[in-house]
Amino acid sequence: MAQKRISMRKIAEVLRLKYEVKLSHRQIGKSCGVSASTVSEYVTHAKAAGIRWPIAAGMNEAELEALLYPKQERGSDQGPPQADWAQVHKELRGKGVTLSLLWIEYRQAYPGGYSYSQFCHHYQVWSKQLKPMMRQKHRGGEKLFIDYAGQRMAVVDPTTGEKREVQIFVATWGASNYTYVEAHESQSLPHWIGAHVRALAFFGGVPEVLVPDNLKAGVKSPNRYEPDINPTYQKFAEHYGVGVVPARVRKPKDKAKVETGVQVVERWILAPLRHHTFFSVADLNETMRPLLEAVNTRPMKHLEASRYELFLELDQPALTPLPTEPYEYAHWQKARVHIDYHVAYEKHFYSAPYSLVGKEVDIRATEKTVEIFSGYQRQASHRRVDSPGRFSTLAAHMPPAHQAVSDWSPSRFLRWAEEIGPQTTELINSVLEKRGHPQQAYRSCLGILGLAKRYSKPRLEAACRRALAAGLHSYKGIANILKNNLDQHQPQKAADIALPAHDNIRGQRYYH
Repeated sequence: MAQKRISMRKIAEVLRLKYEVKLSHRQIGKSCGVSASTVSEYVTHAKAAGIRWPIAAGMNEAELEALLYPKQERGSDQGPPQADWAQVHKELRGKGVTLSLLWIEYRQAYPGGYSYSQFCHHYQVWSKQLKPMMRQKHRGGEKLFIDYAGQRMAVVDPTTGEKREVQIFVATWGASNYTYVEAHESQSLPHWIGAHVRALAFFGGVPEVLVPDNLKAGVKSPNRYEPDINPTYQKFAEHYGVGVVPARVRKPKDKAKVETGVQVVERWILAPLRHHTFFSVADLNETMRPLLEAVNTRPMKHLEASRYELFLELDQPALTPLPTEPYEYAHWQKARVHIDYHVAYEKHFYSAPYSLVGKEVDIRATEKTVEIFSGYQRQASHRRVDSPGRFSTLAAHMPPAHQAVSDWSPSRFLRWAEEIGPQTTELINSVLEKRGHPQQAYRSCLGILGLAKRYSKPRLEAACRRALAAGLHSYKGIANILKNNLDQHQPQKAADIALPAHDNIRGQRYYH
């Protein structure tokens, strides 16, 4: 009992040093010969008992001990009243909420309840029932985890029937597990930034920290201690006032939240759509929307609340407001308007007013548009197209009767080809006819006819003869013939090739 009385005197001294002298817990511990954690425990017990400094006059050590360490009530075999551990787990995600505070509130409701150490022990036992990602303590509004699903979805081009895979972007909150998902064309920087903008608009606010995986669009060079953030991603973060802390390489616990979120998306959204055919990314996103809503409103086991309910309770109140204007990714580059009054951006050709032929212009490309500027004036705007080698042409940009580009016309290319030979003339004529607008063939014609200077006119004529026989009508095809000296060899005729007799070889008539 003497030991306890000494302890009571020490607790009284701890309270005096804290509330009267206002020392830190570390300083109090050194003064009283105990650890800082023991000081914290004494202060916590005092708060739970409603004891303040100075201690009420006339209170002796026994009374102080009874208040600080009340005896457990054991009227039956029932133990102390249990806390609502699911509620405790949920409360811990609130800003500034600790187990110590929750224990104080518990003891105020149940004076004969668990001691602080028992309270912590029973919570830890309960929390082990949860999945690892649920056991992590994330404050409301603190972290938004970002990643791409490993599973991709297919979109079919309705014109060509070509099938292409698209990416599935997933963003999951650390505290509530509330999730956003969308499909877009690729993991390129414009799509990456655009998805972030739409995700934050969906959530209606901004977190303290973004935790992306180490993909190139977000992290220029991964490093455990000082990752190099992509400059554009950094500008996006500055625009929204948010920090970027990439997950560490080979540290799966850093992104356990979003990996679990990805699994949920793959299981409840992508898998049910595996037999569907989509003809556009917009169609896919529209179909995923109600499935995402079902995921977010479905109650989660153990927590007995949905992701959306937890988001409203934990994350939403802590979010920073969105900026007045959303961030818009834009890539600028210079280009010269070609004689076909088109400029190239990522190997696709966009038209500009014919009056700009030969002039240098600025291209501004966002996720959805490609704009052409001359000086500070916008001269053209196109929908962005990811189709290398194709043309986006506006009729308003075409010259009336081609007067502005009269120096470059189909007849001039044909006259130039005639100076080389009949085979070259036939091939150039074929190239001009295969384009919807002759101007779209000017680049190819210039390239083909320019090969005469590099290899000589006779060799170009021989290469065109070989190309026509093979059905080639492109600059690359003819350049490869010349590069590999195939123009100097006669092409072998099909009739000269003897095929072995075999029952499984189909003859010419099979295909008629």
